[in-house]
Amino acid sequence: MKTIRTRALEAEHQATLTPGDDERFSGYGVMGLTFSTGHVLAMRRFPVTSVGPGYTSVWLRRPSGSWTIYANAAPDVSCARYFSAGLTDAVQCDVGVDWTGDTSFTVTIGQEVDLTWDVELGSTPITGAMSAVMTALPNKLLSSKAFLKTMGSAAGPMLSAGHLGLTGSVPNKQGFRAKPRRMWFISRSTATLGGEDLGTPQPLTVQTRLGDFWIPQRGIFVIGASSFDRFDPAQHLPATARRTP
Repeated sequence: MKTIRTRALEAEHQATLTPGDDERFSGYGVMGLTFSTGHVLAMRRFPVTSVGPGYTSVWLRRPSGSWTIYANAAPDVSCARYFSAGLTDAVQCDVGVDWTGDTSFTVTIGQEVDLTWDVELGSTPITGAMSAVMTALPNKLLSSKAFLKTMGSAAGPMLSAGHLGLTGSVPNKQGFRAKPRRMWFISRSTATLGGEDLGTPQPLTVQTRLGDFWIPQRGIFVIGASSFDRFDPAQHLPATARRTP
């Protein structure tokens, strides 16, 4: 049986975009992980996209509620293209993801941010069953907003993750479709930010979100794809938009 690391590296080196004329991304990432200090971290590794070069990003929510996205690509061709209106800042910088074992990896951002985030992944009967179902689904079904809404509503309670939004609108007003194919839980994680220990993984008192994308109340790692409505300057906000204090 293939290890998680092998499947993730296959998703990286053999990544292809699904058919369509919307804005498409393929790869893997951590949907989100909440910590006892009130911090939230998420990670995206998209080796291929339809809007620019592949990139890696880290989403950081501080206990105050402010969000920053760090990415090694410009904001207008990375996650800030869709989420900037919900952010305090979007920063282009070096972001690293290094697989340290068959089920573990480390995410780092350099000295100015000084983030080190270690993640250990594990499989359970529910993640195995969900992965088996999702890998068998045709892309056309995973492109259906009605199906994704139903699947998200059912999967959230099944995964003990709170509300799980797989479709809806992002802060910059585009519609999105999240299309997971395989998933695992985060079984252990530690992180430091600027020398501060972020504590232990723990659900937030109030679940947080960016637009209709809800951060799960437990850590979930996925391999899959995402798509967004094509950018229309008459309807959507630019990557320079920022959250109003």
